[in-house]
Amino acid sequence: MKDPVQAPVVLVTGGARRVGAEIVRTLHEAGARIALHYRQSATAAERLAAELDIARPGSAFTVGGDLAVDGVPERVAQAVLARYGRLDGLVNNASSFFPTEVGRIDRAAWDDLIGSNLKGPLFLSQALAPALRETRGAIVNIVDIHAEQPLRHYLLYSVAKSGLAGLTRALALELAPEVRVNGVSPGPIDWPEDGQFPPEERARIVAHTLLQRTGSPADIARTVRFLLLDAPYITGQILAVDGGRSIHL
Repeated sequence: MKDPVQAPVVLVTGGARRVGAEIVRTLHEAGARIALHYRQSATAAERLAAELDIARPGSAFTVGGDLAVDGVPERVAQAVLARYGRLDGLVNNASSFFPTEVGRIDRAAWDDLIGSNLKGPLFLSQALAPALRETRGAIVNIVDIHAEQPLRHYLLYSVAKSGLAGLTRALALELAPEVRVNGVSPGPIDWPEDGQFPPEERARIVAHTLLQRTGSPADIARTVRFLLLDAPYITGQILAVDGGRSIHL
């Protein structure tokens, strides 16, 4: 965009690494100014923001905080609006992911998984709703195909993402007609880095994916871009980007 002051502003949570970073790069490439949120990955966030600023000065900044903690979503929202004075898009991407088997679930796991995947998106969306109404903006929530088909041994994560799917539809109803709200449900895209899925389990999952391959972070990022910038008559929908896995579980 020729006039950077008129470029849309998008906040991406969990935008420092992995799928979040790809979403950030894709939206920035489309001309958006980026508010890049992180929880722990401060160094990666600052490095990515600096990379974007080299390409287009003043087009990115970082804001940290654990969105599961009371008051933090509101503080993050205030920081973004103080920096840019407006908001056109919100991508609720930040997420924790780890197993919670029945009988071993504790309050800490509840606070982390429900907090990052449901509580944070709710309170951040609420805090930013007035700004998004002013710009007739949009929200995209990164859900999961396991919101519909729970993942065994990941009870809390599945429940949290199911709640996020419900939140997506409910916000679409509550914020209409000014704000569109949609979701993206990834399938096997970016495997956890901590070995939660060994090679044989990964192979089994891919075998049940109709396209017989994993996707890429770019697949998610392109879909987010479409829903934010190129889908003015779509709201209340959740698009599965999963190679067909969700119909073959």
